Amino acid sequence: MAFIEIENLSLVYNGGEPNEHKALDGINLAVERGEFVALLGANGSGKSTLSRVLNGLLLPTEGVCRVDGVEVTRENLPKLRRKVGMVFQNPDNQIIAATVEADAAFGAENLGLAPNVIRQRVDAALKAVGMTRYKNHAPHLLSGGQKQRVAIAGALVMEPSCLVLDEPTAMLDPEGRGEVAATIAKLRREKNITVVLITHFMEEAAAADRIVILGGGKISAMGAPKDIFSDTEYLRRLGLAAPPFADIAADLRARGLDIPAGIYDEDALTAAIMAIVSEKKHGS
Repeated sequence: MAFIEIENLSLVYNGGEPNEHKALDGINLAVERGEFVALLGANGSGKSTLSRVLNGLLLPTEGVCRVDGVEVTRENLPKLRRKVGMVFQNPDNQIIAATVEADAAFGAENLGLAPNVIRQRVDAALKAVGMTRYKNHAPHLLSGGQKQRVAIAGALVMEPSCLVLDEPTAMLDPEGRGEVAATIAKLRREKNITVVLITHFMEEAAAADRIVILGGGKISAMGAPKDIFSDTEYLRRLGLAAPPFADIAADLRARGLDIPAGIYDEDALTAAIMAIVSEKKHGS
């Protein structure tokens, strides 16, 4: 049984009203425990709606969504939200306490856990995101990347088995994006957390095990990054930008160079070009 099971899932906003809108339309998706899935799609494609279903912030109109065997229903929300942590685009909307430590503890306090248990969880969560030394700092004095790591720590204190991040780096500079990406990689390596990431940055999606592209509330494409990024023209038709090095690789192929398909990062492209240079050198 998959960790996340989505079967014939549809969600309609304002059902029965003149402005009714079907945001999700017959989604079928399975995500394994510990898998890293990136959700891509143009604005209005349904990716944020789908992410909110996973945490029960939105309930399906039709179909079924289960996370670790727990069906997304109103009755199951408390249990579900212990399994699925949510991190949103703007960390300022999630940070509410006067210190980093107090903010990380907020969710656990609402669960009514014993103080010593909360202390252990907060210490572990701040260590996991590399924010222990800032535990007594005021969150509003932190950088954007640091704030987002505090928001992730707040989710981790609930000890979720799944982390859903809805464009967590959209408001960050390259350094902040790097901090969040490194944190996600560390959590997966150390805790085997299942990660669902919504992003517009293709270099972040490239780190995923699998990419799922939504369009018009349906799944338009799904596959490993090397397969998805091979067809740069298809990505453009979906309103998505290919990774820069995938574009360069496609352009070089169009010019007649023997660049393998599936290249989307600098190291792979450099290796392919060097192989061509070496072959020409030894063949001349």
